[in-house]
Amino acid sequence: VKFLLSGTHLGSNNVDFQMQSYIYKKKPDGAYIFNLRKTWEKLVMAARVIVAIENPADVCVISARPYSQRGILKFAAHTGANPVAGRFTPGTFTNQIQAAFREPR
Repeated sequence: VKFLLSGTHLGSNNVDFQMQSYIYKKKPDGAYIFNLRKTWEKLVMAARVIVAIENPADVCVISARPYSQRGILKFAAHTGANPVAGRFTPGTFTNQIQAAFREPR
């Protein structure tokens, strides 16, 4: 019910072929509606994976989109994960010379 109230189920007019399995149907105005059951299943699966990690500092939450940066910062504050809000620099997990290098788990 909270998904419906927050508008999580509403997508855009563009759908990639890889997203076809997550689409419920297409509205008359051309916007796609996401399958909320699959969305919930993927969220539960991600939560189980994160809970299984012993040290929460090993989890890195990344978002370059402005509208999701606040969410990942709050998530990281509550769980102890490492947030990367803003541009993700290529080589962050692989290039040890970088100042922003982070050791992958």
